[in-house]
Amino acid sequence: MVSYEKEVRKAVKKGLLPKEIFKRFDNVFIALDTTKDLGLFDIKKIKSSGDRIYYRLRKGKFRALFYIENGSYYVISIAKREEVYKKWE
Repeated sequence: MVSYEKEVRKAVKKGLLPKEIFKRFDNVFIALDTTKDLGLFDIKKIKSSGDRIYYRLRKGKFRALFYIENGSYYVISIAKREEVYKKWE
């Protein structure tokens, strides 16, 4: 299962995140949910806090930050490279 944070859904609704970019990432997360293989895409581990391990997924100039919990993918942010890491700090 793939879940998106409220902020990601709002950004798509307001037009801050283009729908075609969101759709591209959504297709990737559907593929990840089906195959469970992180090696299929450009995914790297990033800093972790506590028990959670966070990952970033790169597609062109955009990045998605997410974590995996109980086999489900939770997307916390999708934005351009220079913006997504500012939100992370």
